[in-house]
Amino acid sequence: MTDGSDELTARLRGYEGHPAAVSGVGRDPVNLPMIRHWCEAMGDTNPAYRGPAAVAPPTMLQAWTMGGLSGHVGRTGAYDELMALLDGAGCTSVVATDCEQEYLRPLRPGDEIVFDMVIESVSGRKTTKLGTGHFVTTRTDVRVGDDLVGTHRFRILKYAPRARPSADRPRRPRPVVNRDNAGFWEGVAEGRLLIQRCTGCGTLRHPWLPGCNACGSLDWDTVESSGQGTVYSYVVMHHPPFPAFDPPYAVGLIELAEGVRMVSNVVGVPYDKVRIGLPVRVEYRRHEDGGGDGDEALTLPVFRVVEGLEGQV
Repeated sequence: MTDGSDELTARLRGYEGHPAAVSGVGRDPVNLPMIRHWCEAMGDTNPAYRGPAAVAPPTMLQAWTMGGLSGHVGRTGAYDELMALLDGAGCTSVVATDCEQEYLRPLRPGDEIVFDMVIESVSGRKTTKLGTGHFVTTRTDVRVGDDLVGTHRFRILKYAPRARPSADRPRRPRPVVNRDNAGFWEGVAEGRLLIQRCTGCGTLRHPWLPGCNACGSLDWDTVESSGQGTVYSYVVMHHPPFPAFDPPYAVGLIELAEGVRMVSNVVGVPYDKVRIGLPVRVEYRRHEDGGGDGDEALTLPVFRVVEGLEGQV
């Protein structure tokens, strides 16, 4: 970060309140096919999202505002100017940190979405493990006609990457651990694959969430997975390259024997031998790459192809 950070912060905050997009229009009305695809991808079986009286899952709010690869018309230059100012100050990297949503009424098939986006806030200079930079928050107000139906706040950190100690191998990125998923990572560190279970209706869920997506209950406990599963789907990563990984490698969507699915690496066979239906079993890999900055070693669950069965699919 360059000198004159107070002056830079003042310039950055001058963009607060400026529109980032005006009168954006959803590319599609709220519709049942998108709702169905969303629910299938998320494993959400709530009956409120099916049938003639269906409503859209509230957490789909942002999906209706996305512009796709072609983007939206109606964007202003203020956001681009803000990003360019941060780039010029050395804050050339960006990471999404969190989002907040507020739902004012359910969205129903046929609703036509319009939205406005504003630069709500820019923080002062902050120092994080990633580096030093500024948090930028945008607020999107979603409307149907003149009615405000929801608000989406999205926050990023635009930062100057910190210099890292030289090492034979770059440091692997760490998972974001918060109060909602800390129990999962504690289990992994102990060599246990824990699945959340709703104590209201008994539904298992992964990834970990604060509430049940089937009945809405906030009460839950855990069950320990056997660690056995099959490859439900997969991709082979070639690009973009990342220093901590050696492409190409296979990333699988694993369906555990208990019925939930999780994303992890498939190991034990060459990347081009991974197939849908391949039987796998969890194993835990410990990465001693803290980089000398006080970070603990990282333990991650991966899925190894069951020996002797790889050729039977």
